[in-house]
Amino acid sequence: RTNGSVPTAPAFARDALHTKMEQLEEQLLSKILTLQKERQAASTDRSQQQHDIEKELNSLQNRVTELEHGPPGYSPPDAFKVTIPVQNNYMYARIKKSLPELYAFTICMWLKSKALAGLGTPFSYSVPSQANEIVLLEWGTNPLELLINDKVAQLPLSLKDKAWHHICVAWTTRDGKWSAYQDGEQRGAGENLASWHAIKPQGVIILGQEQDTLGGRFDATQAFVGEMAQFGVWDHMLAPAEILGLANCTSHLQGNVIQWDDQAVEVFGGASKGGFAACEE
Repeated sequence: RTNGSVPTAPAFARDALHTKMEQLEEQLLSKILTLQKERQAASTDRSQQQHDIEKELNSLQNRVTELEHGPPGYSPPDAFKVTIPVQNNYMYARIKKSLPELYAFTICMWLKSKALAGLGTPFSYSVPSQANEIVLLEWGTNPLELLINDKVAQLPLSLKDKAWHHICVAWTTRDGKWSAYQDGEQRGAGENLASWHAIKPQGVIILGQEQDTLGGRFDATQAFVGEMAQFGVWDHMLAPAEILGLANCTSHLQGNVIQWDDQAVEVFGGASKGGFAACEE
């Protein structure tokens, strides 16, 4: 005969089973709550990721539109300047078009240097077999130099007064004759600069940096800092009167090989474009 105050074996089993079921229900509820929280967090992360992606795409779209149409402030395709505010090895502009094989050329541009020492590299043209196919460079305390096929001519130009100057360099393979102009006036001339060399085609034109390899490996100490505009290339030596017309703004002669066009110039690394009127500035 059992004691009435002691639960029977079936009652023990029933109570244990009930307790176990309550524990399992609590664990299940806890797991459901955890999963709901994780799902909400994942949904929030996806929303944030989608927002970030859309923001980046909008930024890229605005940048593409700016490159295609230019920022407000200039409407003609050539009425702009490139600004490189800091001397480093990652700010530059690139001309989308390359050069054909050339036996003569004239290269002209407007420049306003802000360098403390040396002009840097206003432009460089590199080809796969020769990094220094055409380079205009003033490095440190060295004089301004024109390099063609790694051959050097020193140019008697002075561009360190932080003012706008119009410069042109002209060259022909015949006897390697060259001439250099500043503000429409011929400042120097010579010969035997890469005589009988043909400028190689299909290279890369960089504004503001000196190329040690095709399209890259820039050196901050050789970088240009300041503003530039109206970069143009002709496949012959311009006459002095034509260069004077460009410098005093009485001529709007465009390069027959490379023209200064907003859609043909890309800027990188923080270099920017803005409106420019040569004669007014």
